[in-house]
Formats: sequence, C-alpha cells, structure tokens
Amino acid sequence: MNDVYTLTHPETPTLPLIFDSPHSGTRYPPDFGYACDFHTLESAEDKYVDDLFASAPAFGAALLCAHFPRSYIDPNRSADDIDPALLAGLWDGVFPIAPSPRSDAGIGLIRRLVRPGIPVYDRPLTSAEITARIERYYTPYHEALETLITEAHYNFGQVWHVNCHSMPESTAHPRRPSLLRGGTPPASDFVLGTLDGMSCAPDFMHMIRDSLKRMGYTVTINDPFRGAELIERHACPSRGIHSLQIEINKALYMDETTQEKNKNYSGLKSNIEKLIEECAAFVQERLTTALAAD
Repeated sequence: MNDVYTLTHPETPTLPLIFDSPHSGTRYPPDFGYACDFHTLESAEDKYVDDLFASAPAFGAALLCAHFPRSYIDPNRSADDIDPALLAGLWDGVFPIAPSPRSDAGIGLIRRLVRPGIPVYDRPLTSAEITARIERYYTPYHEALETLITEAHYNFGQVWHVNCHSMPESTAHPRRPSLLRGGTPPASDFVLGTLDGMSCAPDFMHMIRDSLKRMGYTVTINDPFRGAELIERHACPSRGIHSLQIEINKALYMDETTQEKNKNYSGLKSNIEKLIEECAAFVQERLTTALAAD
C-alpha cells in the first residue's frame, strides 16, 4: 500500500486480467484547498466501486484502486486537459495545455465545478500546484496500470483490462434515439465503453454484456459513455491488449442523496463477483485456445 493506490495481486493461478477503480478514492490530500461543501464534493466519487470489485484477486485478476479523489486530479483525463479558467496567470508547466470539452464543462484533469454552477475552489490554482498533483498522483497511477498491463502481456501474449466506474442515475440515460422507445429512454443499469469498438475485441464486450443481461440488468454499449483516457491510453487490441470501461448506475446500490448503501448492495456485489468469475473463465478459455494453436 502507498498514498496513491492499493494494488492487490491475484491469487493463483494468475491470469492476464486486470481491474482498476480510478475514481473510488476517499483520501483527500491536505493541500486540496477546496471551498465547496464536502458532502457535495464527496458525491463526485465512484463510491464503493473498489469494494464491489474487491473479489477480483480471488479469481486470478489484479485489482488497482486509487486512494486520491477524482475531484483532486482525475486519472481518466489526459494530463494536458487543463482548464485555463482555473489558472492563476498563464500556464508555465513543462508541456503545453490542450483543454478539451471536458475542461470547458469544468470537469477536466482538475475539476473547476463539482456540479453545474457550483465551483470547487474560491481561488485560482498555480501551475506548480497542478504539476505537483500530476507528478505525485496522476503519473504513479498510470505507471502502475501500465506496468500491470505490460507484465501480463509479456507473460501471456494477451491481456484483458476492465476499467471500473459508477454513474449517477441522472446521467445514465442513453442519448441515441431509438424507434422502439417513446420519450426519454430509461436509465441503463450498466454502460460498457469500448471507444466505439476501438479498445477491445467484440467477444470480450459481448461476454460481459450477455453476462449482465442474464442477471436481469439493462446494458447499453458506448451510450452515454464510450470510455476515456485510461482505456484510450492503454488499449491496443491489435497487439492483444483489450480494455473496456464499465459504468454502474449508482441507484442500483446506494442512496445518491445520503451516499449510503441501499438494500440491494449485497445482491449487486454478489452479481459483480459472478461477472468477475465469468471474465476469468473467458480469459482462461482464450489462453487455452491460444496454447492449443501453438
């Protein structure tokens, strides 16, 4: 354990299967200096996601979980996605900034807004502050994940990575229109993001989708979330490196107002454990098939 993340290594037999939870961190660094209400800030966390996937090592998978909160610095953003509206003067870091629409919306690498209209800070941030957060938290997290993926790929020739998140129910409604739906489509229970098919082979996504559907959940693909930095940076399906982002509707397992677990929590956790077991079986089957073909 360290101040940045917890890495739980897989129990034997080890598989090239990796789960990471980058947004479930609850250790707020003393230099954060936020000015908003803490309960509101806390709602930005992917609360309990690290616990929901805690059984992964028992099935041969590695589990990486961030300790720091995403509102402090977000490892699922590009390092140069820095919001000029946050800065005290001009950026003078070692690389140029490249704000994305996420920064324009106040949810870039460093959050400007905890919710629409509610700023995180009552002060600007210096380039030195932001650079320190990148060096102390962001970079070590990415390096840890990259090491896990690189070592698994070296040892097995293939690797499967599941990037784990949760989403507020209000954001879980698909955006694409459907002739089969009338009015606003209902919120999805799970959203699987594959960068519109670019981050993993279809069979991995189909297996996870079908597993969740058999459990009775509604699942959408790349709608409304298609994945972001953590799968975009590390995935390379042509080399056998498959990454998929999974988003869980918070309303399935918690009261979004009080942020407490609800009565369905244990049932969902049990189903997530079944999903992890099926992921492990999928990976083992692919390894066995590849070995037989050699």
